Amino acid sequence: MTRMLSLWRIMIPTLWLGMIIALSFIEPILKFQAPGITTPLGLGIGRLTFVAMAIAGWTLLISTTLVSLRGITRGDIINLALIWVVLATQTFIVRPPLTARSDIIIAGGDPGESVLHYVYIATDVALLALLIIWVTRAVRRAAAPVPTAA
Repeated sequence: MTRMLSLWRIMIPTLWLGMIIALSFIEPILKFQAPGITTPLGLGIGRLTFVAMAIAGWTLLISTTLVSLRGITRGDIINLALIWVVLATQTFIVRPPLTARSDIIIAGGDPGESVLHYVYIATDVALLALLIIWVTRAVRRAAAPVPTAA
């Protein structure tokens, strides 16, 4: 694998890690502490943020997959497959009902209690863990001595 591909295998998921930490774990908490932010307004901002995060996440996952096609190990394949599954679950199973709930709240209704936010947080934590594993493995591989022909 070329040095440049090794760097991309590290940089792309590291960028994604930073985005998840900033936009999933910091921004939502701070948003509702800002003066004048109502729950419907905060939910509207959150919806825009999470749609942008989904687009960015899929773009970064596809990019990570493409730069990893050469020299991929069985462990990498499993890790990458799990990332695909978690992001698909988050995007296509968890987010649609959360969007429906936010629609009800924005319209002034009360959808009642739900565990969906906790499930979404769990998928974000799973993505963080899988990306940390990915980056750690990629850094170790990039730092390993290159075998020379004897």
